Amino acid sequence: MTQKTPDIRALAQLLARYREPDSARGVLELVITAVPFLAIWALAWHAFDSGYWLGLLLEIPAAGLLVRLFMIQHDCGHGSFFRSRFVNDWVGRAIGVVTLTPYDYWRHNHAHHHAGSGNLDHRGLGDIDTLTLREFHTQSRWRRLLYRLYRHPLVMFGVGPTYLFILKHRLPVGMMRGGWKPWLSTMGTNAGIAVFVAGAMWLVGYGPFLLVHLPIVVLAASIGVWLFYVQHQFEDTYWSHGEDWSFHESALHGSSHYHLPGVLRWFTANIGIHHIHHLSSRIPCYRLPDVLRDHPQLANIGRMTLLQSLKSVPLVLWDEERLQLVSFAEARARVHARSVGT
Repeated sequence: MTQKTPDIRALAQLLARYREPDSARGVLELVITAVPFLAIWALAWHAFDSGYWLGLLLEIPAAGLLVRLFMIQHDCGHGSFFRSRFVNDWVGRAIGVVTLTPYDYWRHNHAHHHAGSGNLDHRGLGDIDTLTLREFHTQSRWRRLLYRLYRHPLVMFGVGPTYLFILKHRLPVGMMRGGWKPWLSTMGTNAGIAVFVAGAMWLVGYGPFLLVHLPIVVLAASIGVWLFYVQHQFEDTYWSHGEDWSFHESALHGSSHYHLPGVLRWFTANIGIHHIHHLSSRIPCYRLPDVLRDHPQLANIGRMTLLQSLKSVPLVLWDEERLQLVSFAEARARVHARSVGT
């Protein structure tokens, strides 16, 4: 199991000095993300006159910039990107029209994710559905099949993200207890999306808009879900039941440090420094590298490279005895070993 860092609570208090947003820096980060996104989008549209594949190549960096816009929206949801809550909220809502993510609805779900991440007694809202070994084996054959389908890479990183951002975000089903804001936010975002799509189609045409924008959205959605996945679904992550669960242990040891190459760190707005983000979610994304610079001992906690992260894909079940995520194959091997032993 991952070695525990002493006095995590004291560390969380120490990180409080990084929480102050710099509004001028926030404006700069927004501009250097939104302007290139619009420029590359326009170039991709023009490139289709020269050939479809050239346009598709330009859509890759455009998708990366859309991911970065989502990360800015994410920070606005934590109230950490600008000093003003009003500015955070309205910039977040405006970006939500482009990312297809209703701001207040998503912020509500994401708050639950931060409050209960790694808690086996509070799963199912704002996270990846994860069963324990025991739970999986007590399910009916049909429910086990559905879980296998849900955790299949083609669904998890292909069909699932497209469904989530294009369809599921259009209606905040099950959010009535969250008050009127999630519904109002969703309907407002949907109206904004309708205006944006209608205007873009009027400018560039129905076909060209879909050829440019749809692949960008689909690719960005898959990247976003992949990032969320590897930040919590790794072998020695942290899961525990309510009576033993610790917010600070879960934050630091249930979230990875996804150590990406520099260009990918920029496109993902440093969200790979996820263990620090969960420990102190009010730290702006542009200040997270400062934490690792000043406290280099934190860089190796949960550290995972791009190549290493691929090994997390088969890990789908939580083994409560070994305190590790395991694959379906490992689960079968354990059942077989027990049957032989008896």
